[in-house]
Amino acid sequence: MKEMDLYNQWKSMNLEDQDLVHELAEIEGDQEAIKDRFYCELKFGTAGLRGVIGAGTNRMNIYVVRKTTQAMAEYLKHDYENPAVAISYDSRIKSDVFAKEAASVLAANGVKAYIYRQLMPVPCLSFAVRELNCQAGIMITASHNPAKYNGYKAYGPDGCQMTSESADKVLEYSAKIDAFHDVKLMDFDQAVAESKIEYISEAVEQKYLDAVKARSIHPEALEKANMSVVYTPLNGAGNMPVRKLLAQMGVQNVHVVAEQENPDGNFPTCPFPNPEIREALELGIRDCQTVKPDILLATDPDCDRMGIAVPDKEGNYVLLTGNEVGALLLEYICKERTALGIMPKNPIAVKTIVSTNLVCPICKEYGVELKNVLTGFKYIGEQIGLLEAKGEDDRFIFGFEESYGYLAGSYVRDKDAVIASMMICEMAAFYRQQGISVLGALNHLYEKYGVYRHATISFVCEGASGMERMAQIMSDIRKNRPTSIGGRKVICYADYNASKSTDIATGEVTEIHLPKSDVLEYILEGGATVILRPSGTEPKIKAYYTATAPTVEEAEQIQKELQDDFTKILGF
Repeated sequence: MKEMDLYNQWKSMNLEDQDLVHELAEIEGDQEAIKDRFYCELKFGTAGLRGVIGAGTNRMNIYVVRKTTQAMAEYLKHDYENPAVAISYDSRIKSDVFAKEAASVLAANGVKAYIYRQLMPVPCLSFAVRELNCQAGIMITASHNPAKYNGYKAYGPDGCQMTSESADKVLEYSAKIDAFHDVKLMDFDQAVAESKIEYISEAVEQKYLDAVKARSIHPEALEKANMSVVYTPLNGAGNMPVRKLLAQMGVQNVHVVAEQENPDGNFPTCPFPNPEIREALELGIRDCQTVKPDILLATDPDCDRMGIAVPDKEGNYVLLTGNEVGALLLEYICKERTALGIMPKNPIAVKTIVSTNLVCPICKEYGVELKNVLTGFKYIGEQIGLLEAKGEDDRFIFGFEESYGYLAGSYVRDKDAVIASMMICEMAAFYRQQGISVLGALNHLYEKYGVYRHATISFVCEGASGMERMAQIMSDIRKNRPTSIGGRKVICYADYNASKSTDIATGEVTEIHLPKSDVLEYILEGGATVILRPSGTEPKIKAYYTATAPTVEEAEQIQKELQDDFTKILGF
């Protein structure tokens, strides 16, 4: 159907959501607005769905959620006997509505649904899938996107985000379903009364927290340190579990940023509720000026990412990057587990290809095998699953990605800001007992292994033409490969879509043993790198810059030169 035909079909339906009725009326006659909402369907993939909330096939609404869940139910019933699904949701607009709609569709299809009574983080969903022996999981969230977005993350029976094979099956079923006529639905309360939908118990919630606490290395450090923490959940799902965990670990002095404490999907204090962005932490930094805490913690709306700030010698609060926190935590885990004799045999750490290589010498120092995987925490979770299949999941000690995602343990299969909050507080408390600050520990790393500076720059390509522009940019740069970036020669070029890495000087080609992915990597003389890839969840292309040098000043200058030149190369 053409966009206008779909628009008229939606207008003719007796829609239950009045917000959608009003929106359809408002865009009448606006061809561009109609096209943007109906030119395609939100495509279901390994990351599920993500889009702007609103009317249309290219928007997040109850009809898109119902259709996707109907497809999920049909896939599960075909592939499993008596399947069950765990469901969680965050604070975003309509997250609770979408979660209940999904549960109601599952129940109507004879698929048991377990749902949290209140908003809960991504890691709690991953944990519930495994704990309740479910065959799938649904997390209603758009992670750290702006308030106008929501999404539908899908998980497999291992607690990892759904595999491409399973996602393709769901997509195949979805293609045959009409959102208005082919979806089975029953009343939510009736389904609860008939035990077709069951609330997840507090015992499961506590079991998750116990699993997190079991990963503590020096719990006595937190008990004795009397740590002072300023915390902001950024109006999201982390407020209860993070505070509850810290209290159980002995951190009683937690000041919560008042404006960002309670759930609010409008995120009124920051347009981007992303702890990677300084603006999201401004109110926390403001409170730090009066509270003077040991550390500032910030978790994103679905509480799978964590950002921090720590005081310098002058009392100013300095934000650390995801790469810096990842390197600090890995060094702490390796050093202290080794010292206590609790390091497993043949330990493994996992990072994404765009994350810092500072961890390479750390792993070498402590005899840890380092695995590089594609961008996306599902690939880190996949590595844990491979170890578990061999009965060796205890070998996994840490995984992280530069975009503020961390995991220390195999109890869940996605990034976990709850355990990250505990581990960073514990590390800070332990180092403080030795007279070392967090920044001091970071400087020790740089003195020992060299200075690394990183930057991630996003180039936004929104609207119906955005995807075409992104594809064109990637095509153009493949055809016109740069020989130098920022005045530094490209000595190695890797195309992950072709699974090939080429040494420019010798022409030698090495096979890349990772799934094909639309990623380009340029290794430059002097150890600098530039990586380019389209985002899998947002309408943007991301460029990742790494510079290494003997001093901070030199590394920062190199990073700036790389960024300025590559921006011109891309045509932005």
